[in-house]
Amino acid sequence: MGDDPGIPVRVECAAGPSGEERPRAFLLGDRRVTVVEPLDWWPGSDHRYFKVQGDDGGLYILRHDLPRDQWEVTLFEQRPGRESS
Repeated sequence: MGDDPGIPVRVECAAGPSGEERPRAFLLGDRRVTVVEPLDWWPGSDHRYFKVQGDDGGLYILRHDLPRDQWEVTLFEQRPGRESS
């Protein structure tokens, strides 16, 4: 991942299997996207990244800036055969 800014989002979290906070839904503007499948997550030096599938069929990478406690969408991919609502 580069230093390109992502799209700021508000994220709703819940505790994962090990007790760590993981995204369960996020707001893109006024549209709420529910995470239907967490696919992967990995740490960065001062960020955490989460690859998730949304209920709109999209594949997202969410980045949590730990020092600033801010979230961004850094990647969006519409899955073939799925239309966003």
